Amino acid sequence: MLFRLLEGVTPYREEDAEEYSARRWWSGLTLGDLLDRAADIHPDREAFVDTENRLTYSQARERADRLAMGLMGLGIAPLERVLMQLPNWSEFVSAYFACQKIGAIPVMLVDRYRQHEIERLAEISGATVWVVPLRYGKVDFLPIIEDVLERRPQIAHVITVRGEVDRPGFSSLERLIAENEPTAERKAQLAERSPDARQIAHMGPTGGTTGEPKIVPRSHNSVACNVEYCSKAWGQHCEDVNLIVGSIGHDLSFGKGLIGSVMTLGKLVMLDSTDARLICETIERERVTSVIWVPTLAQRILQFEDLDRFDLRSLKKMHSAGGAAYPELVREVFGRLKMRFHNGYGATEGMTCITCAEDDIETVCSTVGRPTCPRDIYKVVDPDGNTLPAETSGELLVKGPSMFTGYYKNPEENAKVFDKHGFFKTGDLAKIDSRGYITLTGRLREMINRGGESISATVIERLICRHPGVAAAAVIPMPDPLMGERVCAYVEPKPDTELTFDGIISFLRGEQASVQELPERIEFIDAMPYTGVNKLNKHVLRENIQKKLEAEAAGVSETPQA
Repeated sequence: MLFRLLEGVTPYREEDAEEYSARRWWSGLTLGDLLDRAADIHPDREAFVDTENRLTYSQARERADRLAMGLMGLGIAPLERVLMQLPNWSEFVSAYFACQKIGAIPVMLVDRYRQHEIERLAEISGATVWVVPLRYGKVDFLPIIEDVLERRPQIAHVITVRGEVDRPGFSSLERLIAENEPTAERKAQLAERSPDARQIAHMGPTGGTTGEPKIVPRSHNSVACNVEYCSKAWGQHCEDVNLIVGSIGHDLSFGKGLIGSVMTLGKLVMLDSTDARLICETIERERVTSVIWVPTLAQRILQFEDLDRFDLRSLKKMHSAGGAAYPELVREVFGRLKMRFHNGYGATEGMTCITCAEDDIETVCSTVGRPTCPRDIYKVVDPDGNTLPAETSGELLVKGPSMFTGYYKNPEENAKVFDKHGFFKTGDLAKIDSRGYITLTGRLREMINRGGESISATVIERLICRHPGVAAAAVIPMPDPLMGERVCAYVEPKPDTELTFDGIISFLRGEQASVQELPERIEFIDAMPYTGVNKLNKHVLRENIQKKLEAEAAGVSETPQA
């Protein structure tokens, strides 16, 4: 089959692609191949566990194959984009790998996304299919689905999970699996649809360096390379029972959890609750050996008052990324949980660093380790793009076989975030020591990291500014001992207008903002601070909220004004 890269995707430089393939940094295996390989080696090994289902590798492959045949029957074509919005259920495994088998491209959405984000990402990606639960927890998704379809009619197929809708254009995932017997003819058709490993495997949404919604296309080659070397760096293996708690649509849970488990032939336990008791019960029951999550969840477990009542001796290691891991947390994990803390750094775009088992505790506390793939090149530069010497802080740039090559259909942004040699400007400030270990020192980008979730300050500001009584809005990260950062909004009302916290939140809900886009604190001020060149001075606002928090902690009633 003639290879044709999805239009709107920036190709790898020819010389780079040739080197990555010739030197075997790219294996040439698709992500669907990885599931098939695992099922061939250990067909009867329990592979995927959620709160309702337990699947072996062979069962997971059969369900994915049946669903893939069902998708072909619906007319889903190669390169067609599929919104993948499922919680930590085994059905995600079936749906994701079914797409991989037929060359369709999942667009990864976390389950908390609502109309505002879904519609925007459907527009950017051009998705025509949506895999979504009919109900999840207290949320009835049908009204959300109806709202999105009204404004995004290009979505021709809605595949519901754990529930059916008897309407044109709706299909049931369970029915598609049950009704598609893997006959010899269908198997042959499925084999013909296997994509090229150079093709896009999936797309992940991100705010990038500016907070504007963008889509990151990742090839089979780049994802497989990224996960393979990361798994080796932190010691994932076939006897591991890996637990994920954060959304499987998030890059950390997906890549290091799901794909890492499949690649190393381990077991993946998917929990869709962050309740400390349920987490401990799951670890004890499933004899979990490794956990992939953000520092916030580790902190939540350590603060759980009944922690010592559970047998957690099976735990051996923790992959922590997506937020700052404070030294106190690292030391407590080592000391109280008796497990190794692997401190990491990564992003949807492909950056991956992590500390390894041989690193001493001081290295784990002070760095995010080294790049996992030896061929990925990390460097620190000054504002003019000059490479800086060791131990000097500057912007971190990355290039290599694990990395993406550009945001989807966004040449303007790509021109800003890639240098002339193809290095990606991460927007993070860092320094690299003589051993190659990286310490993050700050960031340039307008993002808030709340418990490992990247939240766009820019998007929230624009939503707030839709309010007719708002003159200006600025959203900043507010330090928090549990979540790392929370969302704080400074709002300047229009003259003779009275605004309240509840009123702003109610307005945002009416604008169909998601929970993570709702500020957790709002400060109303008479006028925004500006710099000498009339740019909004968020540095002043960050200092102001820090002083307010300190004053409140000290019990002082009068807090500083911005």
